[in-house]
Amino acid sequence: MKKTYKLLLVLVLTLVLAGTLGATVHATPSGDVAGAIEDTWKDASEQIKTVVNKVVFPAIDLILAVFFFGKLSMAYFDYRKHGQFEWAAPAILFACLIFTLTAPLYIWQILGM
Repeated sequence: MKKTYKLLLVLVLTLVLAGTLGATVHATPSGDVAGAIEDTWKDASEQIKTVVNKVVFPAIDLILAVFFFGKLSMAYFDYRKHGQFEWAAPAILFACLIFTLTAPLYIWQILGM
């Protein structure tokens, strides 16, 4: 009885798994999977642009701004202590901050979207 029950359970799980994974094979009636992916990408690309422009870039900008001002203040304190101001790290962070602040204006043209 237990052997039959286990065999039946394995058979049912196999059929459920095959049915679940087999649905992606039939993307379109014509069988054009590439076309279905292109259509999906066309529909989703605007949403992706919106999320990246309104969430991702501002988050990166915030992190870079905090690091820039933190590094700038640390460089000032080092200047007060040693008499020499290190410009390299604040300049690199400032350049990265400017790059990410202006990136939404041109990044989508570079990517062809």
